[in-house]
Amino acid sequence: MATATNSILVSPGVRLHYSQAGPPAAPNLVLIPGWSQTAAQFQKQVAHFQTRYRVTTYDHRGHGDSDKPGFGYRVYRLAADLEALLEALELRDVVVLGHSMGVSVVWAYWDLFPPTRIRKLVLVDQSPAMTINPSWTAEQKAEAAAMFEPAQVFEASNAMMVGPQGEEAREALSRSFYTEKVSEEDFEWSMRQARKMPPDLAGRLMLDHAAMDWRDVIPRITVPTLVVGAKGSPIPITGIEWIAKQIPGSRLEIFEKEEGGSHCMFWENPEKFNRILEEFLAS
Repeated sequence: MATATNSILVSPGVRLHYSQAGPPAAPNLVLIPGWSQTAAQFQKQVAHFQTRYRVTTYDHRGHGDSDKPGFGYRVYRLAADLEALLEALELRDVVVLGHSMGVSVVWAYWDLFPPTRIRKLVLVDQSPAMTINPSWTAEQKAEAAAMFEPAQVFEASNAMMVGPQGEEAREALSRSFYTEKVSEEDFEWSMRQARKMPPDLAGRLMLDHAAMDWRDVIPRITVPTLVVGAKGSPIPITGIEWIAKQIPGSRLEIFEKEEGGSHCMFWENPEKFNRILEEFLAS
């Protein structure tokens, strides 16, 4: 089935590249990629679901084939871009799937806009808060699934924003998104997608992304939600489990590392991921 690609204006001077596949009258499924990745990361999901769903994917500003202005690299700005996209494409009664930072965009969207367009949510492997507050108790650290000490965030972001080591810093972080079983060909493909975002913009967005704490937003979600995590991911499972406990009636799915359970489990084990998602969509 053919995939249509186009671009859409979401704010003055900023156009987002998007793709749509599947019957126009079919139920809407919107897939939101993570930090420095592109809509192409969902190709295995688009191929599977396009026969029965209208699947929309897009590149955030600064990412992929979208415009790369010198401003707007904040999660809340990306949420506003999402609303502009949904409105312009007249998408309603939507199942929205976010991966990694794409989940943070979903949470920011929920915080900003009346969720009248959203029917269901799928939250794939994102910490409620990524950076450790030194005053937190061990329990708070566990529920937040915090990955970084504050100094680590600035070190990684600064490395991307300043000097030739920016690509090395991004590649080192990206390596942790996959298990050791991922092929070098697949990893290099993902890095080619990531390199479409200039490293200085990636560093600026990472600073904002890592500073967010979504624990006051998550309990306010009121639509059916699927929460997915993986034991081979750098995101601690404790935070993924905490998210599921906060959302009434949510469904939790955890991938084992041995079954491709990485941060990008939908790439390493698409058969299981697509089956779980299909069951959730049909429920």
